[in-house]
Amino acid sequence: MTAQVTTHALDPITVEVIGAALSSIVEETGEALVRASYSTNIKERRDCSTALFDRQGRTLCQAEHIPIHLGSFLDFIPMLLRDHDEAELRPGDVFVGNDAYRGGGTHLPDIVLAEPIFVDDALVAWTVNLAHHSDFVDRAHAHIYQEGLRIPPIRLYRAGALQKDVQELILLNCQVPRERLSDLRAQMAANRVGVQRFQELCARHGAETVLASGEALLDYAERKMRAGIAALPDGSWRFEDVFDNLDFDTPIPFAVTVTVAGEELALDFEAPEQIRAPINMTRTALLATVYYIVKSVIDPTVLPNAGLARPITVRAPEGSIVNCKHPAAVNGRVQTCQRVADLILGALAQAVPGRVSACTNSACSVAVFSGTRQSGPDAGSYWVYLETIGGGGGARPNADGLDGIHVHATNTSNLPVEALEGEYPLILERYELVDGSGGSGRQRGGMGLRRVYRATEDCMVHVDVSRNMSRSWGLLGGGPGGAGSYATSPDCAPFKNGYGTLRAGEWLEVVTPGGGGYGPAEERATHPGEQPIAAE
Repeated sequence: MTAQVTTHALDPITVEVIGAALSSIVEETGEALVRASYSTNIKERRDCSTALFDRQGRTLCQAEHIPIHLGSFLDFIPMLLRDHDEAELRPGDVFVGNDAYRGGGTHLPDIVLAEPIFVDDALVAWTVNLAHHSDFVDRAHAHIYQEGLRIPPIRLYRAGALQKDVQELILLNCQVPRERLSDLRAQMAANRVGVQRFQELCARHGAETVLASGEALLDYAERKMRAGIAALPDGSWRFEDVFDNLDFDTPIPFAVTVTVAGEELALDFEAPEQIRAPINMTRTALLATVYYIVKSVIDPTVLPNAGLARPITVRAPEGSIVNCKHPAAVNGRVQTCQRVADLILGALAQAVPGRVSACTNSACSVAVFSGTRQSGPDAGSYWVYLETIGGGGGARPNADGLDGIHVHATNTSNLPVEALEGEYPLILERYELVDGSGGSGRQRGGMGLRRVYRATEDCMVHVDVSRNMSRSWGLLGGGPGGAGSYATSPDCAPFKNGYGTLRAGEWLEVVTPGGGGYGPAEERATHPGEQPIAAE
């Protein structure tokens, strides 16, 4: 049975109250997920997201966690409903999935759990969460079949009963199954909070009023986005950049043309064909990136729901790196998402330069360590440590860029030193800002980070850095940011395409890119104790 939404008049106060309640629900479910999780990647780095969807699969509200995770949410419910009869759904059903082509996902480590919400035996909404499971390491990435276990939306729980065979199938394909099981249980707990809070909201205001308010909030987001677009000058602006990565030797050129016509905004991408490397983006990853960056420039106060997408058209060549098709590899798609976000900023800077920052570090620098514990109570067990490292933010029209931050599609934190060294056979010997890595300018770009890890036991390593062959661009005369790089101990065996091994005592250094500067450097006001910055 499906709840019906009526069009009865709603007063703005009620809509606002219910909108705030929806935001509160997704934030609470997010905190429940973080607090109940086991792995450092979720409990410390908060690499997870939560959201509410209406019964059709339209976003009602997403927590302010990780923008790219919207890409794994956008198609999950529609794909689920395509393969599962809505009339057969029952309270306590929980669906799990991650696949980039059959599961609405963007890469396989991001596992989604979705649970239908019923009120008076009627389906009214969905609570959905995602956790990045640090697993599936030591893989090749020529195509999706090499990247891990592919899960279409299938039942993990049926009417509240765990489907043990499904769970065992998933865990058997994981390299750290104890972590996976504990994090999946945390995701279950978070969804239960979402179900209870939404049902409580419906009990307080009536399901009909809550659903009608959801429709009103979608329409309100659309109106605000249209008003923001209408405030831009009409016209078309094209911007080009290159994408460089350790997976290929020559930077890849790509471009976007942003067109504003009244209340409508269109983005047309130019990109080469997908490649046999894990940097390809699914269409949902592209859409999530576009919606995030357009919202941040047009009007950051627009509600994070499906209504904001209605005035936006996105076109990209099918089978390209920004809109790949099966069986392209996608594990490192966030690197491309970061570059796409700055590509769009470069186009919008021509339309509204005073509202756009210079280029950020354009990357999600990654270091993944894994191995078998050689000592201690867990000797013989396998471990995986994922680190994504911040870099420089782009200089802003009236302020310097922020130093050592995650930008755009990512929003995680670096793992605290105490947690890192307490849980893994690694020592962090240096953790510092890279002086001079921010682009020069009236406002300088943010500085990148340097992290130096020393292994205390043998382990495998995968490093993924970008902006190592290009540099983040400045705006209106600002200089480029510093490049990213990595290095190892002089006696360490050479890494190939970022893959290698550290023996006990050897070290790895990762340097992340800096952000671009804004305005001519000679116009920079000198702060007490600071030397003037010369133009490059």
